Amino acid sequence: MNDPLVLFGFGTTPLELLGFVLAVGTVLFNITQLHWAWLLSILSSAIYGVVFYDARLYGDMALQLVFIAVSVWGWKQWLSGVPSTAESLPVTRLDRHGGWLAVGGWLLGFGLLWWFLSHYTDTDVPMADGFLTAGSLLGQVLLSRKKLENWVVWIIVDVLYVALYVHKHLMLTAVLYAVFVVMAMIGLRAWSIDGKDRRMVLE
Repeated sequence: MNDPLVLFGFGTTPLELLGFVLAVGTVLFNITQLHWAWLLSILSSAIYGVVFYDARLYGDMALQLVFIAVSVWGWKQWLSGVPSTAESLPVTRLDRHGGWLAVGGWLLGFGLLWWFLSHYTDTDVPMADGFLTAGSLLGQVLLSRKKLENWVVWIIVDVLYVALYVHKHLMLTAVLYAVFVVMAMIGLRAWSIDGKDRRMVLE
């Protein structure tokens, strides 16, 4: 059922292909701030959990389970909007304190995941897996709160993921993350414009 196949010269599987399609849909919906993105995220995360398990990317596999949980929370955040108002959750930026917390959280998560993956799994890329898993967690949390900086985190993470997935011979997923880099740049621009428009209205 999940036998290998070749698509446009890339080796892949039906599961990886389905995850690819759902993941692209997720980011497109995120850029346009359509809350159904979270449903697609849940589905694509479940599929990629299986794909990454087969590739021995255990950090990324576990990350998909966290993504599912965070997606449920993020969906609720986007729908509930601003407390005590009827407004949807607005796009905002991290303040300086929030920025340092984000960087510190990424580094702390990286250290813990690197140690765990090195000692308790047979992964051959514990450093890369740990760094990118921690960064992806940060990006997902920032996305859930509609923080503009989530796109900056995703650009960094996705560029590095392209190299990792080429190394692991997940070529279709490498192409997907190259597409994600471009989409994250588009998302950063779109959300920046949205934030400027909102400030102009408030002024």
